[in-house]
Amino acid sequence: MADGGTVGQWDTLIKNALVFDGSGELPVVEDIAIASGQIAARGQNLGSELAAQVVDADGLWLMPGLLDIHTHLDLEVEVNPGLGEAVRHGTTTVIVGNCSLGTAFGAQLKNGESPIIDCFTRVENMPKRVLQKCVDKMHWNTTGDYLKHFSSIPLGPNIAPLLPHSMLRTQVMGVDASVSREPTQAERDEMVRLLNQAMDQGYIGFSTDSIIFHYLANDPHKEKRIPTQFADEAELKTLLQVVRDRDRVWQATPDSKNMFTTLRRFFWTSGRLFGKPLRVSALTALDFKSTPGAWKRLLRLAALLNSTLLNGRFHFQALSTNFRMWGNGVQAPIFEELPSTRALIAYEIDDRDGRRALMETAEWQAQFRRDWDAVSPKAPSLLNRLGVPSATFVLDPDDIVIDPVTPVPSWHHQKLSSVYQRFRAFRQGQKEGFNADELEVFGKAPPDCDSLPDFFAHCLREFDLDFRWWLDVANLDESITDQILFDANTLPGFNDSGAHITNLAFYDGNLLTLKLAQKRGLDRVALAVKRLTRDPAAFFNLDVGNLNIGQQADIVLVDPEQLRDYDSNGQRQLVYNPEFEHEVLVNRSDGVVREVYIRGQRVWEEGDRFTPVLGSETLGRALTAVN
Repeated sequence: MADGGTVGQWDTLIKNALVFDGSGELPVVEDIAIASGQIAARGQNLGSELAAQVVDADGLWLMPGLLDIHTHLDLEVEVNPGLGEAVRHGTTTVIVGNCSLGTAFGAQLKNGESPIIDCFTRVENMPKRVLQKCVDKMHWNTTGDYLKHFSSIPLGPNIAPLLPHSMLRTQVMGVDASVSREPTQAERDEMVRLLNQAMDQGYIGFSTDSIIFHYLANDPHKEKRIPTQFADEAELKTLLQVVRDRDRVWQATPDSKNMFTTLRRFFWTSGRLFGKPLRVSALTALDFKSTPGAWKRLLRLAALLNSTLLNGRFHFQALSTNFRMWGNGVQAPIFEELPSTRALIAYEIDDRDGRRALMETAEWQAQFRRDWDAVSPKAPSLLNRLGVPSATFVLDPDDIVIDPVTPVPSWHHQKLSSVYQRFRAFRQGQKEGFNADELEVFGKAPPDCDSLPDFFAHCLREFDLDFRWWLDVANLDESITDQILFDANTLPGFNDSGAHITNLAFYDGNLLTLKLAQKRGLDRVALAVKRLTRDPAAFFNLDVGNLNIGQQADIVLVDPEQLRDYDSNGQRQLVYNPEFEHEVLVNRSDGVVREVYIRGQRVWEEGDRFTPVLGSETLGRALTAVN
């Protein structure tokens, strides 16, 4: 018998699907009826005659639309509201405003400052001209109007915003003051007032940032980090008390150079110590190559914070696959940590001559050699020997692979160490076995180019941002990734969708969680669906992630056979984004996701194509906290 069925016309009836409802219970074969954008009925053998269209989903998995809990799609949504790169992988709800950055106050253009461009350019590796396209679309200047504007654009997935701390400080103080002096008491009070106001409007939480390589991109502050990192603990505690009182979420990132401070702040989640738990969603539980085994300590910490002893509400965000990072020359997060390469990144993206002039100085070359040696996996420092890395990432030439974009075809897909060995052979007088394209590069190397970092620097001088490469920095062991993803104190979703647009691509992260679960049976898949739908919805206080009667019909159909064979690493590619007028790195999981519905409208369908409704009609909504 149908659950909730009523006599009347259904817009769509999906029949014979294996339904995972997000509860974690084993799936059952059911029919799902959709009417007026909502789940109208569920059950077996629902009447096809009541539906305007019938979809036979025999052999497919049906589940609620998936949540992506860590995105920077705040920008792209203004020029490309359909957000197809997220939707095609089954994502129907995205959380924005992460890492203290966002657009809740609009462009915030005043006193000659452009905070969006200043903050996002280097932190999220997005070119200024791309960001300017997004800024030009921003017509609001209050947090309330930001929420309202989503109903006036053809929004694809639902948007759930955090209030970003860097933008809050900028709104009250301006960029210059926010990184140059402490706020006055009146400014502190104004930040509290604006945060309270945003909580009243339904913002799901508040985000800050402490990552040491997050720098501003505009003069005169290119050597300074983003505004949130200049807040003292009194400011943070006062603002977080508002978040705690409202039972909203604090999205936090660690300070890897001051781990005691990070650890102390994570303890702020404790209801036992502070009277009421504070929900904390923290970056990130990864199995970093630079710190093997550290993931175990993180999970133990989270378990302690959530124990009955401390009564916390804490989770680490987790990534479902190997952390593969691409670099365009020095344009990559890994190089913001090193003084020599950070100086190059500070140049405007088109200033190739400026970067080359700096790289040709003896001082820069010596600094680069020191920096490279300091983050080598064989770095000789005492801290490295004790398992404490000099930097978040390590530079191992055996891991760095040359990408086909690089203008030397014979190097494509080769390890940097292998190319360097060929260069050494050339320098030692070997005459044969070289290609004409690399001989030209080898011949231009200066006489004192006698180490691997010297050779890498030579390639930077020759090719600048066209010297493209990649390496895996974390989650190399799938069994460890599985343990992290399904730990009770984590949530999947450190995807960074919409950021690092040529460096990272994890839009398919949710599918990869399902793929890992699939290897262990349907009960594990049911748990994975719960962790991608109901669990994050409950943690962030969102009314999505289930298939209840009357719920907005956000639904995904997955082909389990295609999922089993899906290779994410083989399906990352650079494509031209016409809205950005720039290339972006994306995933192509074509065939895995058979159909996606948002508010009952099919937006992605068999044949791997978007339907005309995506990006032309308003489907998703601005989600506010249900409490």
